Amino acid sequence: MQALILASASPRRREILKKARIAHIVCPVRVREIAPDYPHGMTPAEFVWRNALRKARAAAAIYPRHSILAADTAVALGTRIFGKPRNLKQAAEFLRALSGRTHEVLTAVILLTPRTWRPIGFVELSKVTFRKLSTQTINDYLKAVPVLDKAGAYALQEKGSWIVEKVSGSKSNVVGLPIERLSKLLKSHAVLR
Repeated sequence: MQALILASASPRRREILKKARIAHIVCPVRVREIAPDYPHGMTPAEFVWRNALRKARAAAAIYPRHSILAADTAVALGTRIFGKPRNLKQAAEFLRALSGRTHEVLTAVILLTPRTWRPIGFVELSKVTFRKLSTQTINDYLKAVPVLDKAGAYALQEKGSWIVEKVSGSKSNVVGLPIERLSKLLKSHAVLR
């Protein structure tokens, strides 16, 4: 069985796979992702699916004989999509917008196998309720946690208790890779035994 290729540079996704004992090779790919603020008229689920598919296809071009795993995560508040903040000013704005509200975290997971090269996968949705955040809490959080590589400008696994009141659904999805559902997908397509 060929190694699973992870089309991602995310240290969080690597760590989740490592903890689940899923052997993989990391293949960070450079693709032009659809920007969250681009007026594309897509739902948040379509947005993450298309970005994950771009990553999967780019990795498949490099590793044509391997199974490819790609994912993309975004935070959505209604129809507004929050990707990774451009700078700390935008990160603070994201946290103010999410303060005291419940938002969705969506992760598209795509598997491409050499048998068909048809995308197989799903979009996992979790709901996250933020505490009401003061300006001081936002400033303290942004000083303590590097957020520029995180959708929505926060990380559940890094001082999440400062800002998150409740998570409904998969917590690993909020971190960036819904391992429970992913494991089932890999087993059902004989990528895992």
